[in-house]
Amino acid sequence: MAVESFSTSPLADFVPRQSSRRSHAVFVALQREIVLGSLAPGLALTELDLAQRFGCSQGTVREALMQLNEEGLVKRLPNRGTHVAPCHAADARALLQLRREIECRHLDRVVERSDARLMSGLHGHLNAMRNAARDGDEYLLSVQDRAFHARLFEAADLPLVSPILTRCLIHAHRYKILNSQPNRALEETAERHVPILAALEARDVERLQALLAHHIATIVDFGPDLTGAEEAQ
Repeated sequence: MAVESFSTSPLADFVPRQSSRRSHAVFVALQREIVLGSLAPGLALTELDLAQRFGCSQGTVREALMQLNEEGLVKRLPNRGTHVAPCHAADARALLQLRREIECRHLDRVVERSDARLMSGLHGHLNAMRNAARDGDEYLLSVQDRAFHARLFEAADLPLVSPILTRCLIHAHRYKILNSQPNRALEETAERHVPILAALEARDVERLQALLAHHIATIVDFGPDLTGAEEAQ
């Protein structure tokens, strides 16, 4: 299959701009399979096999694997090759705690900088989540969910922190997907963002903080609060 046939637009904000079109497409395809569990934790990945699969050079595959390594989705070790990264509850818990600290600590800056353009963008991501949920596309829902939260935090104007949040987001979603029950309530996942938007539109920092903290701390139809703290809705 030619790599150029992959659609990459939903992930445009999650990959380095300088990456080539082919390595970008390989990156997107492999990221999707790792997040959904089609490529299981611990699975060995070889550049030659992937190059044959995607019809591209090993150099192109290497570039994509380097991007995945930067996200923590694969582990590349000298003389030991590349393996899909593990997905442990302890990591998920630590990353959720870090994510909550990043997203909730700076909401006063977000509200100060909130404008019509931000609200339009967030509503666009919400509508895309709803469409993905109705189509049963859990991965696209994840992409748009991550984009929603990344765009919300972007308004805080803390660009050095944003890449850390991006990493927290993708690993939290990977853990959630790999440990969810079949036929997860995808539409409920999308609708959970509605109160967050309402609080932002009302410019209510305290309410926004409480909603977002609860949103992060709980995982729909998976289980308990992974952060170890109970949050008020």
